[in-house]
Amino acid sequence: MPSNHKFVTLDVFTATAFGGNQLAVFPEASGIPEDALLNITREFNFAEVTFCYPPANSANTKRVRIFTPAREIPFAGHPTVGTAIALVELGLAGPATGGESKLVLEEGVGPIPVTVKKTAGAPAFAQFSTAKLAEVGPATPSRGVLAEILSIDAEDILATPMAPQNVSCGLPFLIVPLRSVDAVSRSRVRMDKWETTLKSAWAPDIFLFAKKPEGGDAHYHARMYGPGVNVPEDPATGSANACLAGYLGARAAQKDGTLVWTVDQGVEMGRPSRIEIEADKSAGAVTAIRVGGSAVMMTEGSLTV
Repeated sequence: MPSNHKFVTLDVFTATAFGGNQLAVFPEASGIPEDALLNITREFNFAEVTFCYPPANSANTKRVRIFTPAREIPFAGHPTVGTAIALVELGLAGPATGGESKLVLEEGVGPIPVTVKKTAGAPAFAQFSTAKLAEVGPATPSRGVLAEILSIDAEDILATPMAPQNVSCGLPFLIVPLRSVDAVSRSRVRMDKWETTLKSAWAPDIFLFAKKPEGGDAHYHARMYGPGVNVPEDPATGSANACLAGYLGARAAQKDGTLVWTVDQGVEMGRPSRIEIEADKSAGAVTAIRVGGSAVMMTEGSLTV
C-alpha cells in the first residue's frame, strides 16, 4: 500500500528566503522503505536530504540519516543545522529554556550536540559541535596539479604555512587556500583533470577559500566543489567549514581561548550563505570545533511512496 510521509524544506545558512543551501527533512521517516531513500533524495535534487528516526539512546533527540544524490554520508553541516531547526519549529525537540533548545542528533559519526536559539522576529540560529576534531589526511597534489584542476594559476594557491591540506571532521575535504577572492571566483573544476587525480583520493571534494579584506582578518570567501558526491558546487557546506576551523585554528598564533571566523559561500551561485565557525584552543591544540548559522523554513508537504 502507498504511504504518505511529511517533509519540510529549509534554506540553511541564510537569514533570508531563497539564499543559502536547500534541505529537505523527513521528521518521521520510520515508515519509508530503505530502498526508497536514495530515490527520494534524487527526486528533490538538493545537495542533501535528511531522514529522522527514533534515537538509539532515548536521552537523545533523533537518529538522523543524511543522503546526497550519490550516497548516504555519515555527517554534514547544513543538514545538521537545518534538521535541528526544523525539529524545533515542528515542536519535536522538547521544551526550550530561555529561548534555547538543546538537541542531540545521532549521526553516522556519533552524537552531535546542537543548540537552537529563537529570537522574536529573527530566523532561528543553530550551532553544533563536531563529534570529531580535525584529522589531517595524506599529502595533497602539487600546487601545479591543483591549479590545472581548478583552472587557475599555481601562484594563486598559497604555500606553507598556509598550504593545501586534506582535512576531515567526519567527512574529508581538500582545503585549498587562495591569494584572493578574485581567484576563488575565477576557479572552475576541469572534470578531466579531477577524474585522473582526485576521483579516488582520500578527499575528492575541494574547498577553496581566501581572506575577504573588507570584512577584517577573520572574514573569508569560499566555494566548495563536490563532484565526489554528485554536487558540482555547494552553496553552503558546514562539514567543510568545520575542517576550515580546524585548519585555521592549528595555524593561529593564539595558544588558548576561542577563535571565531565568518565565511561567505554560495555567492557565485546566486545563493549567498553565511557560516559562523569557532575553534577552542588549549596549550596550542584545538580542543573543540563549532559551526553555526540561521535557517528559514520554506515549504511543507507530503510525499507518497
